[in-house]
Amino acid sequence: MKTRNFKIFTSKYVFLFLLIINIFPANTIAQYRPSLFFREDWKEIPPGIPVTQKHVENENLILNLYGPGCDSIKKSNHDHPVDDPYYIWSGISPGNWAVTLKHKELYVDLTGSAKIKWRSKQSGFRELHLILKLADGTWLVSDQCDGQSKDWRIHEFNIMDINWYSLNIERIFEEKPVENPDLSRVEEIGFTDLMTGGMSDACSRLDWIEVYGKPVK
Repeated sequence: MKTRNFKIFTSKYVFLFLLIINIFPANTIAQYRPSLFFREDWKEIPPGIPVTQKHVENENLILNLYGPGCDSIKKSNHDHPVDDPYYIWSGISPGNWAVTLKHKELYVDLTGSAKIKWRSKQSGFRELHLILKLADGTWLVSDQCDGQSKDWRIHEFNIMDINWYSLNIERIFEEKPVENPDLSRVEEIGFTDLMTGGMSDACSRLDWIEVYGKPVK
């Protein structure tokens, strides 16, 4: 009797498992987190001021620079140390600045479990913030940021944890809080420290950036 009941019990759970698999395919369950939308790691070519499209490694991306100090944003690299990356540097910027990247054909959905990761190194009081341009033209800057570090480090932003402020894209400063912005169609993604450059002792540096979100036409 016990053996028969066990078989019935087991059969019910096998049936339930098969039903779940048919309703929710394995790849759907596994990919509730969005995959990599783009990565930019900058071309390993000689430094330039300002950084331009020719320094962009990913052929699907368009580089944009904003703010009164944008013409002094440098794509930098040094012979020493030998593992020095090719990176964006704000040290000689005489005014506030911002750098963004835009996919040539797609928007990105940054709702749900979307993330942005980068490798950076800030000096002095510089704190690197995310910025977004939405499909309707709205500009946003994040309250969360990546601050001072004596060496390169990787920082990950959970987009759902961020509070957003309106960004004045002409002068590059934060304005009023924006409650629950619609991040389902984001056009440009970038970064700024909302400050001028102060040479190597007061600057921001960004080696690479990765965006995890759902592509949208």
